[in-house]
Amino acid sequence: MPKLNFLLHHSSLMISDLDRALTFYTEAIGLQQIERPDLGFPGAWFGLGEQQQLHIIKLPNMDPTSGRPEHGGRDRHVALTVNDFAAVRANLEAKNIVYSMSKSGRKALFVRDPDANAIEIIGLG
Repeated sequence: MPKLNFLLHHSSLMISDLDRALTFYTEAIGLQQIERPDLGFPGAWFGLGEQQQLHIIKLPNMDPTSGRPEHGGRDRHVALTVNDFAAVRANLEAKNIVYSMSKSGRKALFVRDPDANAIEIIGLG
């Protein structure tokens, strides 16, 4: 088989309350919502760069939302890079949203959305 070149197009996360999740992802994290076709169930898409996306979908979630590791780096997570790490961190603090810094010492933090999905935010530069 020839060497194939894969790029991540999108990742999807299960959510239980669309309005609450939209508030978290747009106001706390700062993602920009993009157009989403009618797929027959509630959800939203966010643009990440030129061709990557994060999708949130309101469907029954088979994963537990409690009993997850306190630090999101020790759990399944989606990692996003951002050009202004300090602004995201300050915004989380202003909204009293709990996060933990990367245990490796990198300029990165882990935060959980209202449905306990772990999101890693990595500062560029």
